[in-house]
Amino acid sequence: MTTDVALEAELEQWHRLDRRMLLIRPVLDVVKSLPVLIGTVILGRGNGWEWFGLGITALTVFVGVSHVLTSRYRVTGGQVEWTTGLLLRKHRAIPLDRVRTVDVTSEPKHRLFSLSAVRIGTGRHSHGQGAGGDQLVLDAVSRTEAHRLRTVLLHRKEVDVAETAPPPEQVVAEVDRKWLRYAPFTLSGLAVVGAVFAAVWHFAHQLHIDPVSVGPLRDLMDDLANTAVWLIVVVAAVALLVVVSLLSVGGYVLSFWNFRLTRETEGTLHVRRGLITTRSVSIEEDRLRGVEVKEPLPLRIAGGARLTAIAGGLREGKGGDKGGGLLLPPAPVGRVHEVAAEVLRENFDPATVPLNRHPRRALTRRLTRAVGGVLVLAAALFGLAWIDFLPWWMWQVALGLVPLAALVGWDRYRNLGHAIVGRYLVSRSGSLARATVAIRREGLTGIVVSRSFFQRRGGLITVTAPIAAGKGAYAVIDVGESDGLAMAEQAAPGLLTPFLRRTAQR
Repeated sequence: MTTDVALEAELEQWHRLDRRMLLIRPVLDVVKSLPVLIGTVILGRGNGWEWFGLGITALTVFVGVSHVLTSRYRVTGGQVEWTTGLLLRKHRAIPLDRVRTVDVTSEPKHRLFSLSAVRIGTGRHSHGQGAGGDQLVLDAVSRTEAHRLRTVLLHRKEVDVAETAPPPEQVVAEVDRKWLRYAPFTLSGLAVVGAVFAAVWHFAHQLHIDPVSVGPLRDLMDDLANTAVWLIVVVAAVALLVVVSLLSVGGYVLSFWNFRLTRETEGTLHVRRGLITTRSVSIEEDRLRGVEVKEPLPLRIAGGARLTAIAGGLREGKGGDKGGGLLLPPAPVGRVHEVAAEVLRENFDPATVPLNRHPRRALTRRLTRAVGGVLVLAAALFGLAWIDFLPWWMWQVALGLVPLAALVGWDRYRNLGHAIVGRYLVSRSGSLARATVAIRREGLTGIVVSRSFFQRRGGLITVTAPIAAGKGAYAVIDVGESDGLAMAEQAAPGLLTPFLRRTAQR
């Protein structure tokens, strides 16, 4: 009897996914299976293939429903456990001290029934089921349960399930509608236009459709045949600019509507944003190792920038913003630096201090790479034109880009810099995508000094600072050898001392 009571008490600790997801998941699975279903019905009519499509759809729906019915989770014994599966049982356990972030997302399918998806970031790349790489995903819990999980996992503090009042918090930043003027300079709409064009072109190619033969397009091409080339180029450029700007503004609104960055009393940064799909990301300040100010060239020209966190468990690269690293959307650069200082709990943003310039030899490397790449391209196009594979004007256009490449190379050199500011190592690099990084020196896990053959000839080195957060390492490139070693020694005192003494004895 005692054993049964203990077993029942243990089972009561397990929680199920919200059953309201059963009203959504089958519909979504059927929609995902529509291409297979339609293809088999149309192409396989009379051959029995339509039953194959129906079988695949039924299997997909069965798997989705069984996932909702069999998934259970609990937080106990210093770990969060998750199990699922009907025929094949799967189980995963994550120690609580491995939890880095808790990302609460509410897509339209969730908001229909006041549900949320909770993504538990561990900062490790594993292949456990139910995880998105380094994440454990609970894709259907109530909003109240999502709040409870966030508090338990990040603050190791149990809360009453019936508690609905949010914890007290301090507002650090909120989105301003005036910031919409920076949306066109993010060029996010250009990616949408490119993706749509590529998809339409691929679809037409697969169906053996010549877009020029379509009625409206054929009429348009006939009209353009009698129009000056320069006018076509101008009109097309203006039309593309308008479309890209509108799409960029729309994307800004969808992604950053009601953006709000707050600090909770337990020492957690909390980011909320989104219009149709809402995101709620929590970052423990103890995991914060620095910030990165990103200034793509168009946004920099407009006087804007965006701010991301360098913290354990946050994804970087193209998924950096999606993984919850964004601390401020495109905004005035002055406001970005103010928020960075507030997030770091400093009187000023370390990224604003004057940086030490790199030697002129670094300028030579920047110009050689930028101009040399364009010259190689022009030479290749000239060779193809010589054999009548391409028109002659293409290599001439490429050659005309040499001044622009030289300007980009000079700007890349002008942006190079580094500094040690108190507890921070600050570095800046890039032109088309300039980034200024400020990382806390106590978080460094080592120092890597490297130099290529051409760097050795120029007396330059690259100093890389590994850190268990963000991209994993941040490099100060093409710094003078003596200045770079001095900076490395100051960033991690004593780490390079034995090597420097050994070199001196030689």
